[in-house]
Amino acid sequence: MTVVTLGVHIVDILTRPVSHLPDGQDTVLVDQIRLTAAGSAAGTAVDLVRLGNRVVSLGAIGDDELGDFLLMIMSRHGVDVSGLRRRTGEQTAASILPIRPDGGRPSFHTPGANLSVTMADVDPGVLRTARAVHLGGVDVTFGLGDPAFFALLDEIRAAGTIVTMDLLSELPDLLGMARAFLPHVDYVLPNESQAMAMTGAATPEQAAEALLADGPRGVLVTLGEQGSLVVTEAGATRVPARKVDVVDTTGCGDAYCAGFLTGLLHGHDVLTAAAWGTAAAASVATGLGSDAGLTDLDTLLEQLR
Repeated sequence: MTVVTLGVHIVDILTRPVSHLPDGQDTVLVDQIRLTAAGSAAGTAVDLVRLGNRVVSLGAIGDDELGDFLLMIMSRHGVDVSGLRRRTGEQTAASILPIRPDGGRPSFHTPGANLSVTMADVDPGVLRTARAVHLGGVDVTFGLGDPAFFALLDEIRAAGTIVTMDLLSELPDLLGMARAFLPHVDYVLPNESQAMAMTGAATPEQAAEALLADGPRGVLVTLGEQGSLVVTEAGATRVPARKVDVVDTTGCGDAYCAGFLTGLLHGHDVLTAAAWGTAAAASVATGLGSDAGLTDLDTLLEQLR
């Protein structure tokens, strides 16, 4: 089944463990340095492929060396990147992530070409043939907030395509604009701080209820080590996190989205799909980078058993 991921594409440069930044030109020896495909579209695309899905990824990257790397690594993982647009003279989005010993991840980030994504970068035919479409980071790819794009989402949903939506930033202004997408998607999957910033609510439960009132079929708020909160018309349910030794939390949200969407595509209900997402996120937390720890669907299901 084909899944389209549309939105944010980032190259992550990660190193661990980093307990402090060195002074001056001092050097700190670390255990590991990795480069990965990341971001709410690219990172989720890689995870979806590992869970057995055929994935086409759409968005914009620069014509620089980082863009070359991103195309190479996503293709190596099995993602169809033929629809990614390359912007002449623009930077490919990138982050430098010094991972703390407890798995925390401060970051240095440049948004690059992601900010330029618009409806013109989307082939409607690709979305019309997809079984599912994942919108990754529409708070950053705000150029997609176009009535013509909303009409396309409504069209494909009416034809049976599942549309999910994730976010990237923590900026209230950008997150507030992203609410315009909610009547046109099936499920939105913010983290706790994003949900509360979007709504001004005091609790995740209140935030989820406010987002649900905007029109999606369900709201899944990820809560880190506390698991996730699933809210639909049927009510609110907490799904506990899986206990693992955390190495790095980078990409856990992307993995949750990939596991959740894969569960839906296999015909499961929302709570079962959320358990798949929880297991995928836990797997990624055991290694460095957004694609670490997640191998294949059979291994994931074995963990759930």
